[in-house]
Amino acid sequence: MNLIRTGQTDRSVRWRLLLASATMLFVELALIRWAGANVVHLSYFSNFILLGSFLGIGIGFLIPAARGQWLKRWAPLPLAVLVILVREFPVQVRQSSDQVIYFTAVKTTGFPEWVTLPAIFLLTAVIMTAIGKITADLFRRLPSLDAYRYDLLGSIAGSVSFALVSWLRAPSVVWGVLAAAALLVLGGRRNTLRYGIPLTAMVAVLFVETTMPGISWSPYYKIQLTASTSTTRAYHISANGVPHQSIAPLPTLMQKNSPYRQPYDRTPGNPHQRVLVIGAGNGNDVAVALAHGARRVDAVEIDPRLQQIGAQLHPAKPYDDPRVHVHINDGRAFLERTNAKYDLVVLALPDSLTLVAGASNLRLESYLFTKQAFKAAREHLEPHGAFAMYNYYRKSWLVDRFAGSLDDLYGHAPCMTTFSKNAAVLVAGMTTADQSCQQIWQPSGTVPEAATDDHPFPYLLHRGIPTLYLGALGAILLVTLLAVRLTGVRIRSTVRYTDMFLMGAAFMLLETKNVIGFALYFGTTWLVNALVFIGVLLAVLGAVEVRRRLRRVSQLPLQLLLFGTLAVAWLVPAHAVLSLPFAGRLAAAIALAFAPIFCANLIFSDRLALAPDPTSAFGANLLGALTGGALEYLALLTGYQTLLLVVALLYLGACIAMRVVGRGPDAQSPSVADDETVALNSP
Repeated sequence: MNLIRTGQTDRSVRWRLLLASATMLFVELALIRWAGANVVHLSYFSNFILLGSFLGIGIGFLIPAARGQWLKRWAPLPLAVLVILVREFPVQVRQSSDQVIYFTAVKTTGFPEWVTLPAIFLLTAVIMTAIGKITADLFRRLPSLDAYRYDLLGSIAGSVSFALVSWLRAPSVVWGVLAAAALLVLGGRRNTLRYGIPLTAMVAVLFVETTMPGISWSPYYKIQLTASTSTTRAYHISANGVPHQSIAPLPTLMQKNSPYRQPYDRTPGNPHQRVLVIGAGNGNDVAVALAHGARRVDAVEIDPRLQQIGAQLHPAKPYDDPRVHVHINDGRAFLERTNAKYDLVVLALPDSLTLVAGASNLRLESYLFTKQAFKAAREHLEPHGAFAMYNYYRKSWLVDRFAGSLDDLYGHAPCMTTFSKNAAVLVAGMTTADQSCQQIWQPSGTVPEAATDDHPFPYLLHRGIPTLYLGALGAILLVTLLAVRLTGVRIRSTVRYTDMFLMGAAFMLLETKNVIGFALYFGTTWLVNALVFIGVLLAVLGAVEVRRRLRRVSQLPLQLLLFGTLAVAWLVPAHAVLSLPFAGRLAAAIALAFAPIFCANLIFSDRLALAPDPTSAFGANLLGALTGGALEYLALLTGYQTLLLVVALLYLGACIAMRVVGRGPDAQSPSVADDETVALNSP
């Protein structure tokens, strides 16, 4: 009878752990999306939410089981407070910087970013500490690898759930209802009232947001559509609170001083029969291409909601024309996959207002503005074709960077037409005879070096970490130290898990590098990012399952294999993978990305199985992940490929620390480790 009760209890704990882990990751992803959509310009700093989440979860795991129970009793309260504060007292992050450009037309007010970002970071950390404490108390009730297994299964469930919500373009109230339902189940009957009041308030606030006129959600933005007050059939589209696009009638688009006309006016000898528009959006550029007699227009747009709005509301109905072929895809990914040739390729206002998946400093359009991307576009031009790009570039040095890249690639300076508000149109023909300039680009000063696929930061003036980021990271470090101190976590007690800390930092950097790699190979779409994250979790789960079935593990061969896979990933250049056909590119990307992750997590799983306090070890690992997220900013200085060297150094430090810890008094004996492994593999 006791065995039956024990089995039922273990089963209940496993399922509750799975739900807690799923809720933890779902809330983390939802906060990244929702906070970035409501705090103006926070979408450019969305990895700060990620760092706050890691801090909170790490502290939740490091707090001893007997302490911090009040966090569990009031778990929904900080989440409701954050949602209500952001909605009722909107926060705006100042974005003035001479080192990096943020695309916006909003004049921000309020506290400076060095106050705002740490405040949001701290609130996020408190939220995730509470949910992390719930998860950790369930985690420690199971054998270490069994607990880790269900934690991973829950993380996969959370990732899939949020990917499904994104695919359905569900509004924020749906996210809130799902999170509230999960928290109510985790809170149990005793906490129904205590949980119910703040969760009801949170859902009510999100319901009000959802029912506001013109509000809808895409996989990337909260979109607000407003009709123009003028007599023309025009609409304005804001994304994440920032004016983003406008729908205008064709006569307005075709006016002589319109930027939309310049690619055609500057190429009078071009037949304009086949046109590629990257950043087609609501359809303005597509309508202009059709008006100039295009027989085929390939319209590439990454955001399905923006294209849908254009299809429904654009007065010229460009998307109804049979000559138009719509591709909901990343522009760079489309260039890498298609074999078509065009008379004209247009980069039409492809500036995004968010980062890729909140896990890096890469923006959605960053890979469109590297010299490799410009070369890829040129390879799709007919012998007398032309390339055009335009935007409100904000700074003259950004125009010089792009124009200088075109000058190097085409062998002559492009045409440049300037407008008010720092708008500029650049047009480069295959030869000088294929362009007709009223004004030829001339540099306004020293031309910044071109962005590259390894350093895809076109809006960063020079290689380096801007003081804006350094100040915010410094504040986050201070908040982290204070948070660890105030929660009573003993730093000395976690020193024995230095190797776990270093492995967490290395893994976070490795995961970020893989997200960036897949974004280059297959596009920065939400689907690619979701599949990469799920793939990472599956690779980790696979490593855990292998370790659970092994009686003994020899660390040295695994460590050599890990460094071997990292060396291969370092030696294989990105252009070699891009040159492969799709199937080969997919196979190569999976092998290069997931082989090191699998090897690293075999090592990690073995260390977790031997840890005398697995929950604290896991908490130290999560704090290491926070450090790895901060180290990702090194890419602004070094480029992304060099991060693999940092990963290798961190894993080397972990291996050295592991040997020191393994000889210490807290290490389990081989007999204990073997007994645990047998127990984990028993039915």
